[in-house]
Amino acid sequence: MTAKRTGNGTPGDIGNHAGIQGLTRDRPWLLPSNRKIRHLQGISLRNLSLSRPPTETLKSKTADDEALPTSLITPTKALALREKKLEHSKSSNDLRTPPASRKSLDSSNGNGTLLADPEKVRPMKGKIRRRSTLNWTNAPPQVRQKKLEDVALSRLADTWFSLHCQGMNEPVYVSEMLEKAMNFDFRLFDLNTYGPWITRRDQLNIKFWARTGSEQDYSLVLEMEVHFRSLQYIGKSLESFHHPLPLNCVLMHLSDGIYTSFTDLPLDEPVLASPTGPTYVHSAQSTSTFDELMRLSNLDDCIQDALATREKITSQINSILEKQRGNRALVQSAAQAQDSWTSSKRAVSTAQKQIRTAQSRRSELQASLQARRSAMLFGTRSQEKSQSHLVAARRTLADDVSLQKETRSGVKGQIRRVCEDLLQIYPIEPIPKKALAFTIRDLPLPNATSPSVDVATTVAALGHVAHVTHLLSLYLSVHLPYPITPCGSTSTIYDPISISLQSEAGRTFPLSQKGAVTYRFEYGVFLLNSNIELLMSRQGIKIVDLRHTLPNLKYLLTVLTSGGSELPERKGGRPGLDMFSREGSPVRRLNTRDCGSGDEANGSLAVTLLKEEKSNLRLQSPLGRDRGYLLSKVL
Repeated sequence: MTAKRTGNGTPGDIGNHAGIQGLTRDRPWLLPSNRKIRHLQGISLRNLSLSRPPTETLKSKTADDEALPTSLITPTKALALREKKLEHSKSSNDLRTPPASRKSLDSSNGNGTLLADPEKVRPMKGKIRRRSTLNWTNAPPQVRQKKLEDVALSRLADTWFSLHCQGMNEPVYVSEMLEKAMNFDFRLFDLNTYGPWITRRDQLNIKFWARTGSEQDYSLVLEMEVHFRSLQYIGKSLESFHHPLPLNCVLMHLSDGIYTSFTDLPLDEPVLASPTGPTYVHSAQSTSTFDELMRLSNLDDCIQDALATREKITSQINSILEKQRGNRALVQSAAQAQDSWTSSKRAVSTAQKQIRTAQSRRSELQASLQARRSAMLFGTRSQEKSQSHLVAARRTLADDVSLQKETRSGVKGQIRRVCEDLLQIYPIEPIPKKALAFTIRDLPLPNATSPSVDVATTVAALGHVAHVTHLLSLYLSVHLPYPITPCGSTSTIYDPISISLQSEAGRTFPLSQKGAVTYRFEYGVFLLNSNIELLMSRQGIKIVDLRHTLPNLKYLLTVLTSGGSELPERKGGRPGLDMFSREGSPVRRLNTRDCGSGDEANGSLAVTLLKEEKSNLRLQSPLGRDRGYLLSKVL
């Protein structure tokens, strides 16, 4: 389906002539010798055709009924011709005579009578049915639509083009692909970027590629060699050009207008034929016989009769319709009334449904309003009742607030008294001439591990610190992250947080260096200092150094015992230092006001208690035994 043509038309430009007869066109700005590839800006294609035009046409004989297959020489036809009996001719859509019928015509005599030759007679295997020329007369709309779509799709195609220059294997430019069309206006382009070696040329090859809906690959439809000097000028646009364009017409958009390469554009000045040309003598050709003309006349009479019959039937139908106009009007009015009644009935049923829906909605809204009124009434009564109790509640609230304040102040006072007792039991005093060095019950505790310090003294001091820390967590209601088991010099501390420790025994760290690994003892001291840091942070105290165990504990107890008011009385319970009791014996109460103050009061009180209970001494707990032992050592 490739069509190749050359764009070399008549030299010159038809725009330089008068143009189409009766029309005037603008003259181009560019001379034919100045047109180059650089002036090309776009290409359009009109009247795309994918089929080749017929190359051979039978014009050696006139077209008549002799071209029909039934017009062959048969014995019956020869006999009918001898009798000169006229018969009606059969029409067809193709009257061209096949070669076999032309040979049979050559065997006729001079009078026009065809002679039957048994050797040249075409055998008849049956009656050939005449082809119908009205294929779409009784076809349904779907078939007509399908045929129209097939015809349209056979003419539409997807097309793109490529530009080639001589001496180059690759195309200079490849356009975009346009779909489903016969007339294509491709996108404009600029070829000035390819350099003067291409833009200064005046020859160009254009190849158009296309495919239909039933094809998968593109095929070459048109290959055109364009010489810019021989292009024909059309105008600035196609709106003023009314000449019909041929098939596969290529329009080239240059900088000064539109050009093409067709050569059949009529000019104002007709070209005169040369009088010296050779003359041809045409021989006379036979047209039709008298018998054939009579058949055509009979056929014309039949057609006229058919037309007259059609007109008669049409008039009869019109007269019948005219007579039945009143009945048809009555039927139409009855149908309209029926439709109106049906529409009204449907509208009434719809309105009734809407009314029922509105009634149910109204009932729901009424019930909802009644429920809201009841709720509002109940709320109003509850509000009035609450207003009556509000005054008493405000009075009770004021009493509760004052009681809370008193309780808080009492709790603070009790905590202060308890901390005073702890300072009396476990006095923490500074060591003279040593910075940040303290003793607890006259037992020095260094801030860092030192080999010159007595191990037994350090362990005993750590036991006192562990016991004080444990008691402070209970009095202050602070949960320690590392629980302490106070047991004098054998106190331990538990680490439930570290994930690297697997066993329970590995989570318990001693606060004694005797029989323990050094790093476990140091880690236990670190956990003890962390508990003291937590107690200080809960009281809003900022710690300076975590390793200063006794300075931090002294700082905490000093803050807890600070205050200008008098210490409150103890409300029941056992005295702070009364760790010894006997069944049936009166319990003595220790108070700073009875014993005085200072170390002398503590010593004399302890001596008195030991003398009175010496005969029947019973230790209540290991912690008590340890405290008794320490008291005896102090004495």
